[in-house]
Amino acid sequence: MKMKYFYQQLWSHVSVIVIAILILSLLFSHFIENLIYQDKTDELTAYGKNILADLEQGYESESVLQEYGHVLAGRNIQYSLFDPSSAIIYSTGRGARIKLETEEWQKIQDGYTVVVKQDYKRFNEGVTFVLLPYFRHGQFVGGILLASPIKGSRDIISQINQYLFYTVLVAAAVALLLSWILSAFHVRRIKRLQEATSLIANGDYSVRIPSSDFDEIGELSKDFNQMVEKLEGSMEEIDRLENRRRQFMADVSHELRTPLTTIRGVIDGIRNQMIPESEKERGMLMASQETKRLIRLVNENLDYEKIRSNQIKLHKENLLLAEVMEVIRDQLEIQAEEKHNEIVLEVDQDTMIYADYDRLTQILINITKNSIQFTENGTITLRGKMEEQVTIIEIEDNGMGMDPREIERIWQRFYKAMVSRTNNPYGEFGLGLSIVKQLVQLHNGQIDVKSEKGKGTTFILKFPIEK
Repeated sequence: MKMKYFYQQLWSHVSVIVIAILILSLLFSHFIENLIYQDKTDELTAYGKNILADLEQGYESESVLQEYGHVLAGRNIQYSLFDPSSAIIYSTGRGARIKLETEEWQKIQDGYTVVVKQDYKRFNEGVTFVLLPYFRHGQFVGGILLASPIKGSRDIISQINQYLFYTVLVAAAVALLLSWILSAFHVRRIKRLQEATSLIANGDYSVRIPSSDFDEIGELSKDFNQMVEKLEGSMEEIDRLENRRRQFMADVSHELRTPLTTIRGVIDGIRNQMIPESEKERGMLMASQETKRLIRLVNENLDYEKIRSNQIKLHKENLLLAEVMEVIRDQLEIQAEEKHNEIVLEVDQDTMIYADYDRLTQILINITKNSIQFTENGTITLRGKMEEQVTIIEIEDNGMGMDPREIERIWQRFYKAMVSRTNNPYGEFGLGLSIVKQLVQLHNGQIDVKSEKGKGTTFILKFPIEK
């Protein structure tokens, strides 16, 4: 059977409160009842002791006993005196009808006081009575019994119970109201979570719900909002990747079609004798360049997939950084001169780096080519130095630079700056810097970039020194 959470909360609150009030009421009623009867028995005991004290002093005249009878009658108390054989020698009111039981008489002979809070057997009505022993000069000479009807006590107890009943009703009503309010409050918060979850299931990731540290539901709301933010970020990233994938496919089609068309044209021209003999060498050179370009495109994608699937194995060794940088300068010097750039080395001859030679060369060539691509009539500076635990490489240019938004995105797969889409000799698919970053991380290193629009860019690489 399905039961709404609201009613579960409501009845659980009301049940707990009502049961608690009932238990407290019963305990309180029992306590009050005991208190009233104890007060009555204490009163009877005190009067009995006073009478016995006067009897011990020799005040046994009829007038004294009658005087006590008048006083006690005003308190609705009767008393009776017994001789050593339990025969009544003096009695007021209904005391003459009282017959003591053997067990009770034996107790007062032993010096004990007998107290009975409620007795209905020996009277026409319920009474409370106290039976005290009477000793004179250490010898048992009888006893005294004081009795008082319990009707007055029962009336007080009944009145108190009536007040308690009304109190329970009022408390139950208040508990029901408060439980209703609290249950409605909590259910409303849970409903907000439910509605927000439904919106998210329908693709709306902009929904947020109020949160607090007041209770677990508030903390759950905070965690829910954090989850939605992450989902929203993930969906945005998925959308970005999907857009990049589409652009990537378009780029692949364009980048591969161009060299393949050129190669096919050259081959068809040579086969059909459409290219003059004087132009064949130039056509073969063009086909060779386009073939190298295709190989570069394929290798770039293979490198990325290998790195992403942890198939790359590094063969690290201690290398002289100056020699590596000289190789980079020699390989890229012609490309730099085409854009009227100069490559400058600033590295000590004894600076060492612990890295895989081939992958380090790939990293430096990629970054340096990017610097050349975005710099014109400028300088690309390659610096190297050693500190306590790392070797630091800086590749700085004074080219066009980047704004902060571009800096955040250059490491993303398939990202290419707009200006590089038609003129990028390496990293045609926008995988270059993504590969660079992962290769640096495989070396347990770090890479960072600082750039300012119109003033240039600096890549900073840190490689740990071999322990």
